[in-house]
Amino acid sequence: MSDTHARSVAFVRKEEIPPAPPPASQAGVVMWLRENLFSNWFNSILTVLGILAVYYLVIWLTPWLANGVWDADSLSECREILDGTRGACFAVLTERWNQLLFGFGYPSDAYWRPALAFVLLFGAVAPILFSDLPRRLLILTALYPFVAYWLIWGGTIVVPIVAILGFVAGYVAYSQVVDRSFAGGALAGIAAAAVVWWLGGFISDEASGFLALSEVPSRDMGGFMLNMILGTVCVSLSLPIGIVLALGRQSKLPIIKGFCVVFIEFVRGVPLITLLFVANVVLAYFLPPGSNFDLILRVIIMITMFASAYIAEVIRGGLAALPRGQYEAADSLGLDYAQAMRLIILPQALKISIPGIVNVAVGLFKDTTLVSIISMFDLVGLIRGPILASTDWNGVYWELWGFAALLFFVICYGISQYSQWLERRLTTDQR
Repeated sequence: MSDTHARSVAFVRKEEIPPAPPPASQAGVVMWLRENLFSNWFNSILTVLGILAVYYLVIWLTPWLANGVWDADSLSECREILDGTRGACFAVLTERWNQLLFGFGYPSDAYWRPALAFVLLFGAVAPILFSDLPRRLLILTALYPFVAYWLIWGGTIVVPIVAILGFVAGYVAYSQVVDRSFAGGALAGIAAAAVVWWLGGFISDEASGFLALSEVPSRDMGGFMLNMILGTVCVSLSLPIGIVLALGRQSKLPIIKGFCVVFIEFVRGVPLITLLFVANVVLAYFLPPGSNFDLILRVIIMITMFASAYIAEVIRGGLAALPRGQYEAADSLGLDYAQAMRLIILPQALKISIPGIVNVAVGLFKDTTLVSIISMFDLVGLIRGPILASTDWNGVYWELWGFAALLFFVICYGISQYSQWLERRLTTDQR
């Protein structure tokens, strides 16, 4: 066959050519490095500087951690054991762990009580955080505050039982009257709860020894336990109060709107430390002589007020971000105000507000350390005060502050990761 004829015959391939592998510079680790670390000359310089910083940090930390002393009675004994070698004195953590977690005054034979309350906390919040769980588990969530109070503060179990019965009686009275009048239902519920609590006071006095735990006064509570109590209670209370304030600020009733605006702007304009001083010192001047208003309760009220004002503004931003059509859609369905907010408006507004709410919650949990300014021995207060003031451990800083930072990081990082997971789960728009 001549060359001319061979070139005139077309070749038709009957099978598909397998795809060729991408170049080495466009796949795998090499591509990731080029896109994320060495995309241009400026990022390359920053990458090199970051690698050097991490290298020198690891070189410095490795012997400090590896040579750490865990068994010693004082800083001087740690230094004798190290004998000039660079290393941490973790012995302060092994000796003072109970004080760092539970404070100085909490009885050592009762450490199991706040520890059990902390474990039960995960079971109580699980039905709220994960909607896939059975809704009947919310009963455990409703019972947890009363059980935790009994475990941590002690006393007879009749007190939390009476408190539960008061809320149940209030709810039953409210549900019977709310169809005719919301205000009447609210007043009926409050009255029924107050009557049950008043009668329960006599029962509690008579059954003071029934399933009683040793009572622990609030002044004996401290350490990281105090931070957890303040953070958990204040975050739990500030969210519903913040929702009410946000809705009240958008109300068409001048008195309700004015009260919410004044409350929010005043609280947001005052530093939290000022409110804590008010709770600790100033509030006592307005109480009757001889009255004993628990300090932890006063601090919880002030921190909750502070956080509620910020959450209210975050939720108001979520409400303002909704298009007007959502409100009109609720009206077109014949829903009243409460139904529209519960079924249509608030679910969308809260989804939009998740990052802001989590930001306030994380900041609030870290701000619980400010109670050390008013002589409450939380984790930071214990480190700054009794532990570092003792002659045995005066001079131990990195180990104690690193331990405190680790505890707060674990809690705050967990909150942040859950919020990101929740945002991804609730995402409905296609991108």
